[in-house]
Amino acid sequence: MWRPRIFDAHIHMTSRTTDDYERMSAAGVRAVVEPAFCLGQPRTNPASFVDYFDALVGWEPFRAIQFGIRHHAALGLDPKESNDPRCHEVIDLLPRYLEKDGVVAVGEIGYESMTPAEDEAFAAQLALAVAYGLPALVHTPQCDRVRGTRRSLAVVDESAIDPGRVVIDNLTEVSAAVVRDSGCWMGFSIYPEATMSPERMVDLLQMYGTERILISSAADWGRSDPLLTVVTAKAMLAAGFGEDDVDRVFWRNPAEFYGQSGRLDLSAVAESSAAVESLTAVESSAVAGSRAVPDAPAAAAGAV
Repeated sequence: MWRPRIFDAHIHMTSRTTDDYERMSAAGVRAVVEPAFCLGQPRTNPASFVDYFDALVGWEPFRAIQFGIRHHAALGLDPKESNDPRCHEVIDLLPRYLEKDGVVAVGEIGYESMTPAEDEAFAAQLALAVAYGLPALVHTPQCDRVRGTRRSLAVVDESAIDPGRVVIDNLTEVSAAVVRDSGCWMGFSIYPEATMSPERMVDLLQMYGTERILISSAADWGRSDPLLTVVTAKAMLAAGFGEDDVDRVFWRNPAEFYGQSGRLDLSAVAESSAAVESLTAVESSAVAGSRAVPDAPAAAAGAV
């Protein structure tokens, strides 16, 4: 029986357990992009972002590869955190990370409350995307979504970035129409409480087609599900879409978009155990520490 290959274009695996990686792998997820985002608790010092970014380019790829999943990152200052003056220096930290191999985009950037601080951070990070030859993943606000989407497109227009290297994410039925003819990619998160459900997504695909569309789970620390990409793929098939349509939406589209970075690695992981063994000694020690310790051999007769 045919099973779709899934590339989750936006998921926050830092917020998920290793059990999720195992479930995703078993369901056909083979690649993910994890954008930097607000972890919930405000960060009070730019140095805390160093540890976070290090984890996104180091620890998470290590966790993912054990289950045959390629993990890449999009790095940036989330719009919500761009309103905190304590975090402004994070933008100065980004260049040291944007040149790393596993970083395939700048993001999430964009708007949450549409403040002057968000304007400044958004424009600065689009400029970084241009400077480092990376695509940009743009977050749109949940409140006043259409105005936020239009304002995002205006900032993209004012920048030097090619719209074809920008995905406007978190779209719904009301905001998708605004982006459709902009030249930017359209991004949708299957996150029923905040944005889209599988059924509504299929309706939009029937309306707009399958080109230049990214669909993700956006699973994070909220009520979300990293397998909703798989559920949506199955819903497409049930609605009459072909296997090639599903492969385009859930594999070839994200590969094309993030492939513009020149850093996307989707080579097959034949043996995840072999991949783990190729990691550094420090990383491998983490695997060793997770293994059960065998029973100690019985003491020699007469030993004290």
